[in-house]
Amino acid sequence: MKPLEQLTILDLSRVLACPFASMILAELGAKVIKVEQPGAGDETRTFEPRLARDSAYFFACNRSKESITVNLRADDGRRIVRELAQQADVLVENFPVGALGRSGLDYATLSALNPRLVYVSCTGFGQNGPYAHKKGYDTVFQAMGGIMSLTGEKGGGPVKPGLPVADLTSGLWIAIAILAALAGRERVGRGCHVDFAMLDGQVALLTLAAARYFALGEVPPRLGTEHPGRVPSATFRCKDGKYAHVTASDQHWAPLCRALGIEAWGSDYPDNAARVEKRAEVTAKLAETIARLDRAALLETLDHADVPAGPVNDVAEILADPHVRARNLVGSFDYPGVGEFKALALPYKFLGWDNPGIAAPPMLGEHTEKVLSERLGYSAEKIAELRAANAI
Repeated sequence: MKPLEQLTILDLSRVLACPFASMILAELGAKVIKVEQPGAGDETRTFEPRLARDSAYFFACNRSKESITVNLRADDGRRIVRELAQQADVLVENFPVGALGRSGLDYATLSALNPRLVYVSCTGFGQNGPYAHKKGYDTVFQAMGGIMSLTGEKGGGPVKPGLPVADLTSGLWIAIAILAALAGRERVGRGCHVDFAMLDGQVALLTLAAARYFALGEVPPRLGTEHPGRVPSATFRCKDGKYAHVTASDQHWAPLCRALGIEAWGSDYPDNAARVEKRAEVTAKLAETIARLDRAALLETLDHADVPAGPVNDVAEILADPHVRARNLVGSFDYPGVGEFKALALPYKFLGWDNPGIAAPPMLGEHTEKVLSERLGYSAEKIAELRAANAI
């Protein structure tokens, strides 16, 4: 048994942030019914790279769900969503502010039908405020939220991270909000409306950068791979051209210098404050020393000395890493027309519950008839009539 098997989530969202959240909950056991537009579906089904009729992008965030196609522009389609919402624990949507209100699918309407419903609205900038109707994508939220200003080399311009961190971290925020709202519902017996803005999620991630600003009035500069308050904590190029990242607190400093054969020099910088003050000198000396060693030899030496360090892996290297394989983080599913396709497992190991599994993403509308007949009691004739009327 999985921990969320008692939950039903009606997912009206598309693209990345909310689908990532609902996939996490699906693989923890929740029944997720993904509502898609007939004929087209979630637009990420057409994103590159393409595989058969769907895409690897879609696969990455839509596993383990059911898909139904419902035309939200049709009265009968909206009626179906209202009926499903009456049976659901959670509804997730990322429509523009006010759009579902005009369709009678807003929180006020659906909570009147199902007071226990947890209704999550994910927008770029929230339900209120001067930016409420502003458009945005992942990189816009990265830029406006501050993280892009922190990322990049010293003296260089801002750089976006290599993954859509605003979308992905928003998915994590949404999943946390859903679980918190459900826990609260158990206490008071009623659901709630969660107003989540992706910009808010990025601002909330500033944490240590904001703490430095609050404490010191410092606007943190771009430091490449270096840490603003700890030296050393940086990436170094090795003799073979490969990169390693080394991070040492005070208790690691002497072992690091001893392992690198520069213990006498290191004694001049016994604590982190001294090393931060002399950041350029310390970093340059370490870079010069490490550049004489191949990466494998460096990491073996530092591991033996219990100094925190690791290789800068590319995607192929980390997915083939023996530890990652031992932790069963790479699995697979079968998909029609594609065959076996590899996928990343959720990073949880439970004792007392079944671990999350990896199941295939749904084909467009694959479960429409099943959901309408089993959950709503629709007859085959009624389903055929809805299909003929382009409501599903």
